[in-house]
Amino acid sequence: MNNEEFLEKRRFIIKLGKSLHKFGTPAYRLEAHLQAVSELLGLEGYFLISPTAMTFVLQHDTDQEYNHVARVKPGELDLGALARTDELVEELVSGKRTLQEALERLDEIANKPNAYGSLLTLLAFGCSAGAFAMLMGTSWNDVFWSALLGFMVYGLVYRAERSKRMAEMLEPLAAILCALVASGIAQLDPHINLPVVILSGIIIFVPGLALTLGLAELAARDLISGTARVMDACMLLFKLYFGAIFGMVIGKAIFGEAIYFEPDPVPQVAIWSAVPILSMALVIIFKARMKDSPWGVLAGIVAFFSSMLGGIYLGDSIGIFFGAFAVGVYSNLFARWMKAPASIALLQGIVILVPGSKTYIGLNTLILGETMLNQSHIGSQIFLIFMSLVAGLIFANVAVSPRRTL
Repeated sequence: MNNEEFLEKRRFIIKLGKSLHKFGTPAYRLEAHLQAVSELLGLEGYFLISPTAMTFVLQHDTDQEYNHVARVKPGELDLGALARTDELVEELVSGKRTLQEALERLDEIANKPNAYGSLLTLLAFGCSAGAFAMLMGTSWNDVFWSALLGFMVYGLVYRAERSKRMAEMLEPLAAILCALVASGIAQLDPHINLPVVILSGIIIFVPGLALTLGLAELAARDLISGTARVMDACMLLFKLYFGAIFGMVIGKAIFGEAIYFEPDPVPQVAIWSAVPILSMALVIIFKARMKDSPWGVLAGIVAFFSSMLGGIYLGDSIGIFFGAFAVGVYSNLFARWMKAPASIALLQGIVILVPGSKTYIGLNTLILGETMLNQSHIGSQIFLIFMSLVAGLIFANVAVSPRRTL
């Protein structure tokens, strides 16, 4: 291998790693994938990935070695770009593209605009907030106002995409505004559960998935990345909670104490219908490709009803194990059949199960001593659910191997 060829191959691997990191690939999967791609290109590679730093060591024989260290920002989920990048690697390995063409295609994928546009994304934010309120088993009043807060939150997200200063304070600002607006709404409609409506409005930011991925990385003994991801998720949760409390205090000072009247809860069929609604909203929010969207929606349905079935016999917390196991097996089979990354189906299913809302509720109980939705023993539930999720994913990979690294 001459120096020019070695230079081109290492450029591709480094750009591939940075792109996949940007698209939200977990560290243990990204390291394994880069290792496999390096071997296919005839290089020996060693990688150390964390949410904020990447180290590449690439070598061929003893006289050709290259080290590269990069400071990066934590990635955000973009399942469509992840799938396109995986297809690109397949095309390169099969000889359908040259390295130069692959490098150009990586730039195209990274700069591709959101296929769903602003209007559909706005609708997805509103539907996700409303659907989550339905999953919480609250009233139709809560569902309606939660959806409106979801629309408002997307307005902040849209602005943050175009303003660095807004992006730095996005999450706590969203929580403050949701709490403030919800306090005003409570004066007009006393039948809303104020804490639940606030939580539903900011649920898209609650880092349940990040906590789960961090624990999965720790279980895979990727200690640096796992610890960093868990701590980042905890800090985000604290910022959201502070924003919500701060907004409620301001709202109380402006609007006065809200009087709460217990409304009728939504029927059970509404809770079940919330799952496909939330899954379809996540397809848009996670920017999954249209041809992959049915598989993502089905993953959410498999995860929810498997965990519900397991919960009937073994309790809600341990029942999550069966939901995680079922969606893990499903996503691995999807990877085999469709020759696509298992993450496309897995992440859209797991996000239905993650106890992000319970973590927020547990924080509220710990700090204020107040319970939301009369959920007792919330601390032990959170711990068991997280452990069940990680264990279910591990057992699923043992039962059915995805045969793919992403």
